[in-house]
Amino acid sequence: MAGMVVGDPPSGPGPVLARHGGLGASARRRSPEPSPPAEPFGVYVHIPFCASRCGYCDFATWTDRGHQVEAYVDACVRDVDRLRRSGAARPATSVFFGGGTPSLLPASSLLRILDSIERVPGCEVTVECNPDSVDAPKLGEYRAGGVTRISLGVQSMAPHVLAYLERTHDPANVERAVAWARAVGFEHLNLDLIYGTPGETVDDWRATLERAVALGPDHVSAYALTVEPGTPLGRRVAAGSVPGPDDDDQADRYEIADDVLTGAGFAWYEISNWARPGGECRHNLLYWTGGEYLPVGCAAHGHRAGRRSWNVRNPDRYVAALEGGRSPEAGSEVLDPQARAEEAFALALRTAGGAPLPDSGAEPAALLAGLERDGFVRLGGGRVRLTRRGRLMATDVTARLLAAGVADPGPVADAEPVALRLGRGGRPG
Repeated sequence: MAGMVVGDPPSGPGPVLARHGGLGASARRRSPEPSPPAEPFGVYVHIPFCASRCGYCDFATWTDRGHQVEAYVDACVRDVDRLRRSGAARPATSVFFGGGTPSLLPASSLLRILDSIERVPGCEVTVECNPDSVDAPKLGEYRAGGVTRISLGVQSMAPHVLAYLERTHDPANVERAVAWARAVGFEHLNLDLIYGTPGETVDDWRATLERAVALGPDHVSAYALTVEPGTPLGRRVAAGSVPGPDDDDQADRYEIADDVLTGAGFAWYEISNWARPGGECRHNLLYWTGGEYLPVGCAAHGHRAGRRSWNVRNPDRYVAALEGGRSPEAGSEVLDPQARAEEAFALALRTAGGAPLPDSGAEPAALLAGLERDGFVRLGGGRVRLTRRGRLMATDVTARLLAAGVADPGPVADAEPVALRLGRGGRPG
């Protein structure tokens, strides 16, 4: 549902209750309290259905598959069972429903998928929601059924910006959705924002940030608008009928976001994500630290034991595969040690924790010293961290460091959180 590439944010422990208040299927899927704490392990569930398609979106989504919802849910449940029987699954510490618009599903259908997933106590469960497709009863069912955190696709609080993005909600819908989420007991709430839309003024963007902060989320994701080839927006920009975003303008907007959010008590922990203390998204931290997660649903990606895999993109093919007792996997890859080291370094560098520095030769040392002198990085404690100036040029800084051979092909680095590419001349990706 959001238009940019990475995802969002946090959550918190909470009892996994059945949908109607007592202990039920959700509770039965919990494992006994792990001791020691369970190693992080995630499940990503892709819900490809949308009521309408935003002009900037190039995700695997469909607006004409409403008749397929229950067959798709059945297929997801079969897929979870298949993964468990194969030995690939273990109790999840985080589950993320992304899309598409997961909140388009009836709550009972989404929770049927969740009930099939074995989870540890306190498992973080996130559902991406469109402000237009939630109400108090649905959010109440989510909360009672074990969902711990909501991620709302806000994008902007300026109506003309929403119109450019072809979003169907208005700012009043956002405020109602947040109020309903709080009323039914959600403590963890992310708001997804997009900046740098043509026609958006500095005042528009600052007002969006201030109104978002006033709603009291514990996490905010802010992504630069990207124009993807093949999307309606991409075709309009290519034809010259609408302007595209300006890189320098987007960089200025990023600095405004960082100022406003930091001033409101949020800390950046990944280039496009800010959280209050304890509000970081545990599931997305898995991605940024090279953790393991299973893919459920069409177009879903997974990572296990150094092997990356992805499912068929089309929901019809996904349903057919599961109904026929076949794996929906479309492909996989195993990175060699050097490629894995470079990926781990790049992901870690884009986080507040930075990337570990291995013993390196004269060339990397000289480059690092120069980047620190020019204000792009900070060195200390055996790690390299991006400054705000460095975040704006993260793509270039990362490429230069990798070209100099900074990534260690030895044991996988202890990364702390990925990030998006962002900078003057760069874009999220």
